[in-house]
Amino acid sequence: MKISFIVLTYNRTDALLAVLRSLARQCGTDHEVLVADDGSSPAQVDMLRRYCPPFNCPIRHVWQPDTGFTAAKARNLGAHHAVGEYLVFLDGDCVPGRSFAKAQTRLAEPACFVNGSRVLLSEQLTLRVVNQEIDLLDQSWFFWILARLKGDINKLLHMLGWPMSWFRVREGFRWKGIRSCNLAIWRDDFLAVNGFDETFEGWGHEDADLVLRLSNAGVQRKNGFWATEVYHLWHREQERHQESVNRLKVLDRMKTFQTRAVKGLAEIEPHSLGQVTRLQ
Repeated sequence: MKISFIVLTYNRTDALLAVLRSLARQCGTDHEVLVADDGSSPAQVDMLRRYCPPFNCPIRHVWQPDTGFTAAKARNLGAHHAVGEYLVFLDGDCVPGRSFAKAQTRLAEPACFVNGSRVLLSEQLTLRVVNQEIDLLDQSWFFWILARLKGDINKLLHMLGWPMSWFRVREGFRWKGIRSCNLAIWRDDFLAVNGFDETFEGWGHEDADLVLRLSNAGVQRKNGFWATEVYHLWHREQERHQESVNRLKVLDRMKTFQTRAVKGLAEIEPHSLGQVTRLQ
């Protein structure tokens, strides 16, 4: 099985590089990495090209012009250019744990997608990570317990580890805990529902809509807790003026059996495939 890691980014290359440093330690010949860039500035792109860590697999940069918050389109472009049978979506400020790639391989199951969880980091700890003062993958139990006591992380569940698949599959649609910053889907299932719906504008709930449509198509949710955690680097809250509109759209779709995105992978036009650059 070949896995394509699709990492969403926008004008935050210091955080993205922390994510890539973690992936570089885990990725091999059965992987590829695509940076799905939602319009980062030339200076940010240049920083990525200069400081991208060495990989043992292909890594490509898929850039589209900045026209506002269009994360759904950026992710779809990444998936369009991916060659793996299994797609793992990450955000460019979510550093995968040291066994993340192995856990994704282990938990992959037909007719299931894996919904991951995250550990929130404080602003102070985030600065230490992006400045390369510490590597999160090398820290001990003592470090994490102390970080929890200091309020630098919000939980310790990532330390428990549960490699098995028992008790993970949940039938039906459940909104709680859905996060496209850590989501793994078979490529065929993603294609069947036409990917993310680009009619969702601004921040919010395009991931819930995807999961709802997957559920309607018979794809079950498999929770990745205690196996596929990521460390979510601190950032200021996004503007959420579209959040209520997007939420209502999902609520309306819950009354239907819709499976395909209105505007998704199939609607990508040849002239808007993005600029694709091989980073290594």
